[in-house]
Amino acid sequence: MPPPDASTTRALLRLVRWARPALPRVVAGGSATLVASLIALAVPQVLRGVVNGPLLTDGSRAAVVQAALLVLLLGVLEAVLVWCRRALIATPGTGVERTMRTDLFRHLLDLPVAVHDRWSGGQLLQRSMGDLHTVRRWMVFGLVQLVVSATTVLVGAVLLLVTSPLLGAVYLCGAVPVVWLGFRFRQDYKVVARRARDQAGDLATSVEESVHGIRVLKAFGRGDDALEDFVRQADELRGTELDKARAQSRMSFALAWIPETTLAVALGLGVWLAATDRVSVGALVAFFATAAVMTRPVESLGQLLGMTLDARAGTDRFLEVMDTAPALSDPAVPAALPPVPAEGTRVELRDVRFAHGAGTREVLRGVDLVLEPGLTTALVGLTGSGKTTLLQLVPRLYDVTGGAVLLDGVDVRDLTRHDVRGAVAVAFEDPILFSASVRDNVLMGVPVERLAAMSPQEADEAVRVALDVARAGFVHRLPQGLDTVVGEEGMSLSGGQRQRVALARAIAGRPRVLVLDDPLSALDVATEAEVTAGLRRVLTGTTTLVVAHRTSTVALADRVAVLEDGRVTGVGRHADLLATHPHYRYVLTAEAGPGSGAPPRVPDLRGLAEEVRR
Repeated sequence: MPPPDASTTRALLRLVRWARPALPRVVAGGSATLVASLIALAVPQVLRGVVNGPLLTDGSRAAVVQAALLVLLLGVLEAVLVWCRRALIATPGTGVERTMRTDLFRHLLDLPVAVHDRWSGGQLLQRSMGDLHTVRRWMVFGLVQLVVSATTVLVGAVLLLVTSPLLGAVYLCGAVPVVWLGFRFRQDYKVVARRARDQAGDLATSVEESVHGIRVLKAFGRGDDALEDFVRQADELRGTELDKARAQSRMSFALAWIPETTLAVALGLGVWLAATDRVSVGALVAFFATAAVMTRPVESLGQLLGMTLDARAGTDRFLEVMDTAPALSDPAVPAALPPVPAEGTRVELRDVRFAHGAGTREVLRGVDLVLEPGLTTALVGLTGSGKTTLLQLVPRLYDVTGGAVLLDGVDVRDLTRHDVRGAVAVAFEDPILFSASVRDNVLMGVPVERLAAMSPQEADEAVRVALDVARAGFVHRLPQGLDTVVGEEGMSLSGGQRQRVALARAIAGRPRVLVLDDPLSALDVATEAEVTAGLRRVLTGTTTLVVAHRTSTVALADRVAVLEDGRVTGVGRHADLLATHPHYRYVLTAEAGPGSGAPPRVPDLRGLAEEVRR
């Protein structure tokens, strides 16, 4: 039976990094299993002595009893050693799986958003659950059994040759086709093993997307289409699993049929040799008893090799993620974030350029913009102009490909990501809430160090103030109030409710800089004005950048920046830009609706905000 190829060996050896703490117990368990297997091979030698001694001669009954007791002792010792293997290996094996899963999740959290855009949630879920489970089973069972079975077959083959060279040579003749079939099996199986893993990830993605989009599927009556898609993918996975089963069954059939055939030939030859006194009866009994002990290890080699190749596929998928280097990293000697100035934090974007990949068109092509301390700047532009991309550069969710983003004169790339994101809070247009209580979702916006220093009363007060500013008082009417679990992604709440809780999360940390990607789009104009007034009242000195898609949002800002063709082409007050900037007028007209032909009427929201503030 051929060993796994060199590339498989190299890939699996990389698991030593995680398996090292468990290696002593795994080696001890494997050694116990190996000794148990060698004890099983010793039993035929005892039988040989009994047959050639007391059974074929005038030996005493005591010798037979002694031999029987020795076989019993060896059997009990073998059972104890097998139990030791399970006791030694089971616990550290699960520990290795937990460590690998934790490291994978930690690495996923460290990877930039762009990487997550490439891998679907289902694929990552399959890698962290199914693939690592397969790898763990191989490490604690497959690897040990593969080594023990191969050693047992090797030692058994030597014993067969020593017992009867001619019969041993006949038995080993069957190894030639087995080795050839093993090479064929390895080449075929590793391809379908990887394909099955990838298809399982795609199937998990389909389930995830359908569950998250269940309202859309029901609303448009597309449930049958989703089911048809799922059934097609499930059939593809089933076909691949059947291909694996066929390859393994062919190997198992060969490993059962070929040795049995050679044993049949050896039996006929052995009877003739015994009849002609060329081999003793005891040797003949020992030969076939040894071959019987080898039967199970030989037959299991196909299954164990298949398990090894499955583990190789799972290891490759795990290492694909772990080998993906984070595009964002902290500097070796990070700078310190300056203390908060009395007037607030100043944010500068100097000649900022950004492209999503090498060779792709730049989304931002030299943006120069200053966010004055303590003021609210609205960012206006047509759809696809790069507004959301620009916002994500401030908290360093992406790194600029040219230019710099500065907080109070310090480049964000010179700061740790922890410091940057502790100073900059973000609220997105499409708010994501976690399957946790309302309180926990809001407190997620408070930096960990500050939250740890808070008393329960202080934490509750921070939640209360944030919810009040975000006009999210509805949470107190939920079944368990702040302790109500909002469900996966907060889908138990309406769109406007989710937006207000997400905004409260951004407010709770009292950030130096607040970045808002149109987070109030689901609110009515009056509520938006109330929220904006609350932000000004509570977050005094906070510098705010908000993407504006609605005229009402623009009217509530201190300044407006116009993003056009990857550059900022105008900065000023709303009224001034409306009078002097043609593209700004066009953007507002486009937001008001096609064919309007004139700038939209701007409601007097500043007056409303002043009233709310008073």
